[in-house]
Amino acid sequence: MDIGKYIIDGKLSITVKTNSPKTKITGYDSSKKALKVNVHAQPEKGKANAEIARFFSRLTKKKAEIISGKTSKTKVLRLLK
Repeated sequence: MDIGKYIIDGKLSITVKTNSPKTKITGYDSSKKALKVNVHAQPEKGKANAEIARFFSRLTKKKAEIISGKTSKTKVLRLLK
């Protein structure tokens, strides 16, 4: 999936489902205007957030940081060069 078209002004909205067998993008939620992402890590002590940042950093070849929604299933990432 080419996620470039979902990045707006260097930001990417995602909805997260934790405790999945594999970390991957599963689709796009048009009502929330966010990518749907399954994350392998547990949602405790920031493990899932760290895995999300690593996953999108590798995928986009840019530094990814969560700027909104650290304790929510809906998050906004900022992608830096």
